[in-house]
Amino acid sequence: MEVLKISRTTGDVLGDVSNYSFVANIIERYKPKYIFHLAANSTTRHDAIFDNYRSIVLGACNILEAVKCFSVNSRVLIAGSGLQFKNVGRPISEFDAFCSNNSYALARNSAVECARYYRGLGIAVYIGYLFHHESPLRRPNHVSKMIALSARKIANGSMEKLELGSIAVKKEWAFAGDVAEGMILLISQDRVFEATVGTGLGYTIEDWLGACFSAVDLDWRLHVILKSDYVPEYGSLVSNPNTILRLGWRPSTSFEALADMMMRPLDL
Repeated sequence: MEVLKISRTTGDVLGDVSNYSFVANIIERYKPKYIFHLAANSTTRHDAIFDNYRSIVLGACNILEAVKCFSVNSRVLIAGSGLQFKNVGRPISEFDAFCSNNSYALARNSAVECARYYRGLGIAVYIGYLFHHESPLRRPNHVSKMIALSARKIANGSMEKLELGSIAVKKEWAFAGDVAEGMILLISQDRVFEATVGTGLGYTIEDWLGACFSAVDLDWRLHVILKSDYVPEYGSLVSNPNTILRLGWRPSTSFEALADMMMRPLDL
């Protein structure tokens, strides 16, 4: 299967999903079998509200309208997030209630309503509600990559201290490649259109610290400073993946294997 990667900054084609003419031209030209809408400014900050709207909501509308006009047999998967649900501390499934309590969740929920509208018009559009997923391509400002990089640098002689907020926060640490396989399985279904795609296994940031620092024979407690006044957005963000598991998906990368992967230098 040939994959066409589209992004504002890198990829086979450079372009903005918020530009309808660009999106329509691509879809009319290639008439792709599958379309994955993954674009997002992954921050919950209010000052990102317009960028979240453009990339997530307007992007979804542009793709779906272009499919309706030029490629009705295309199947579209729009990425959702565990952050768009009401979080009461228990595992979250696609059947739980939405909660638009920040700009990111608002955009995600709006994109889902757009998808359901176009599904009613006959477009095969799917929602994969994604939870925490990792790969060595993570940017250095993300806590997972930040911890792995810091552990490597300290092992190589750096005297730096890593400053973190609450390390009791529990989340999933799935491998992005496994999650991508879950999305491909979902979009190939004829009757199931929405599902959480996650491991259902929760680990704390402290667990991740332990895995990364122990990989280089270090005690993280000697190298980490905790912010005493830090208030996390949530205490736990873990999926209930029963639907995707019933479809036959299983993650193949363990928490420990993922930490080992993230600790290796990125070889491009």
